[in-house]
Amino acid sequence: MTDLIKRGGLWYDIVGANPTELLGTLVNTITVPDSIDRQILLQAILEREALMPTAMGYGIALPHPRSPLLKDPQEQFVSIIFPRQPIDWKALDGIGVDIVVLIVSASAKQHLKTLSRVNFLCQHESFRTLLHSRPTQESLIDAIHAIEETWRD
Repeated sequence: MTDLIKRGGLWYDIVGANPTELLGTLVNTITVPDSIDRQILLQAILEREALMPTAMGYGIALPHPRSPLLKDPQEQFVSIIFPRQPIDWKALDGIGVDIVVLIVSASAKQHLKTLSRVNFLCQHESFRTLLHSRPTQESLIDAIHAIEETWRD
């Protein structure tokens, strides 16, 4: 998980008045592998959002393409975006989204594994509190690394 975030990075004060605008801004802002066309990435994310908004509650959304866009697993990434202002993402709890976790994977299996881990982390109030504090990448990586250690056999 930490390697995925190191590749995708943390991005602060991304602008957008609604999910579509925010996703457009973030796709044009974040670092993506050369193998990804930004317009195709944005289209894939928006198509997934059209099926059902990816807001999970607690002010967090987990947008992602419905199908893998990458071929090389070493190019997979997770970008964590902190919008300039909370966005109405149609979350069931009604809370505006101020944390966006973009997941881009190379396979359905890897995507489900990453989504499961992000969901697991976000179910813990202490982790959500850390995210809502807009941490540095280093402090977020340290917190995730400590939790990942409990996942190892």
